[in-house]
Amino acid sequence: MNGNELKNLLRLVRESALGVEEAADLIRESSYKNLGFARIDNQRGQRLGRPEVLFCQGKTAGQVRDIVNYMLTRGTNILATRATREIFQEVSKVCLDAEYNEAAATITVKRINVDVPDGYIAVVTAGTSDIPVAEEAAVTAEFLGNRVERIIDVGVAGIHRLFDTIETIRSARVVIVVAGMEGALPSVVGGLVDKPVIAVPTSVGYGASFGGVAALLAMLNSCSGGVAVVNIDNGFGAGCVASAINRLK
Repeated sequence: MNGNELKNLLRLVRESALGVEEAADLIRESSYKNLGFARIDNQRGQRLGRPEVLFCQGKTAGQVRDIVNYMLTRGTNILATRATREIFQEVSKVCLDAEYNEAAATITVKRINVDVPDGYIAVVTAGTSDIPVAEEAAVTAEFLGNRVERIIDVGVAGIHRLFDTIETIRSARVVIVVAGMEGALPSVVGGLVDKPVIAVPTSVGYGASFGGVAALLAMLNSCSGGVAVVNIDNGFGAGCVASAINRLK
């Protein structure tokens, strides 16, 4: 609840158009809404410039549906990550215009337009197997109002493929590089561009990749100075950081 909304609320109480208890409930709900199994943060948009994002993994389809149903009353855009098709079908019962991205496992609902900055974000993958994590990053960045260029399957096993797209990567304001296996691609890209590189290790790989730990450690030990690293398979986190960089004035 912003300052003008609070003033209007107090004016209604003074004019006896709204009861004190009703006003108190509205003020409490302006902070967060308690659904019993979840507390929805209604002030996140004011604090961070983006609404609360719904992480579906571990939640039932009914819980996700009820959270989305409440968020719809706030008139905000909605992003849900790690969503199965079963969850999407349940959400569709309360929101007919919800959209499902199979590759990213995301659900999006658009209610308000977001200003799009001039710069764009390049999302680059080492392999086709990295697409799900890369697509989560791309969908997140687009949800937050950014243009995204996707560059797929340009990993170090055939490094010549990268050079055909290097100008598109160099022209981006920030670059997300998604890689599994040994996680070498972010270091290569970091040595070729003068833009921030956000490295995303994926859990793609054989046994010695340890579910993405090998790629994570390789990225953390990168000798390319402009490379920062997020958690394993954390496309959402990479999309958020890239958006914050791209939207800097």
